[in-house]
Amino acid sequence: MFDNVAERYDLLNDALSLGMDRRWRTVVARSVAARPGQLVLDLAAGTGTSSRAFVVAGARCVACDFSFGMLSVGARKPARGLAFAAGDALALPFADAVFDVVTISFGLRNVADTGQALAELLRVTRPGGRLVVCEFSHPPVRRLNAAYEQYLNRGLPLIARRLSRSAGAYEYLAESIKEWPPQQVLAGKIAGAGWTAVSWRNLTLGVVALHEARRPA
Repeated sequence: MFDNVAERYDLLNDALSLGMDRRWRTVVARSVAARPGQLVLDLAAGTGTSSRAFVVAGARCVACDFSFGMLSVGARKPARGLAFAAGDALALPFADAVFDVVTISFGLRNVADTGQALAELLRVTRPGGRLVVCEFSHPPVRRLNAAYEQYLNRGLPLIARRLSRSAGAYEYLAESIKEWPPQQVLAGKIAGAGWTAVSWRNLTLGVVALHEARRPA
């Protein structure tokens, strides 16, 4: 499914989020706070759009994704310090404790086992290293959440059908967002996987939530 949308993936993200995806990437980059000499894992990186901010800051980054189509599109635009790697979030192809920061944006809800993915991210993070998760969530105000679900049910598929030949992928997007747990439940899952100092904050009125945590030293 992701291979089929890879060529226009970034364009559609921009259109379907009404341009807010750029703001969300900026917030993630600030939270990751990549520094020269650090090694960052960007999991579910897709075409590596988010990954590029980390290498601009001077860090090295591995953009890892399950979709060869996404990786091949991203690799057409090489960047110094950025490497692309195919990998399964449930069995990451990396040694223990090698990354200073691990991050995943809009990909955690796509894995078959959230807890296993979070445990794998913990395994490959060095002691004292950090986790940054940016994911769609649920506005805490009931009326706002109802309006958002109306957009997911009607507006998003309509825009996707006009802009993409793979509209079914975006119907899946709407369903996966609606079924995803709320912010506090995800925080509990992160803690349950062994991460500490778990916190979260809402972005765009709770349409997206940013969770942060740390591997015990």
